[in-house]
Amino acid sequence: MTLSPQEKAIILESIRDIPDFPKPGIVFKDITTLLNKPVAFRTLMEHLEARYRSYDLDFVAGIDARGFIFGAALADRLGVGFVPVRKKGKLPYTTVSEKYSLEYGFDEVEIHIDAFGENGQCNGTPAKVLLIDDLIATGGTAKAAVNLIDKVGAECVEACFVMELDFLKGRETISAPVYSVLQID
Repeated sequence: MTLSPQEKAIILESIRDIPDFPKPGIVFKDITTLLNKPVAFRTLMEHLEARYRSYDLDFVAGIDARGFIFGAALADRLGVGFVPVRKKGKLPYTTVSEKYSLEYGFDEVEIHIDAFGENGQCNGTPAKVLLIDDLIATGGTAKAAVNLIDKVGAECVEACFVMELDFLKGRETISAPVYSVLQID
């Protein structure tokens, strides 16, 4: 399932560029403007629902924090569970964590140990999980999230992003198939 040029334009034109944020030389892709435009958000969610309807998913996992928005909405549309992939220290129950490197140092993401069922199993087989976030840049956070899904015994069937910064080649770091709605050079 692919977007028509008109649908792609509706989504792309709803995303605001913020120059020099969070530091000089960076052009931040602000999705808050996509969220407050009902036609753009509906276009995106209808596309994602149509794409993933046949995947027979058990869960959608969203990366902290913007992945929560798209992930929870998509999980509801598909009638499956939603699992938050949180930054370290934000989840109240026993967690599994994965570190990833940043430009200067490391960060860490976590999920509950039983997020996808006991040992990551649904009906005796690994839970089928879609990972979603708003943007893939270098891929560090997404790679860590896919590793977490694997660690608990579930299967990440695909990692989905609203936007991909192609020039950073983040998809190459991820062990699951990658789908991006929009590719930015």
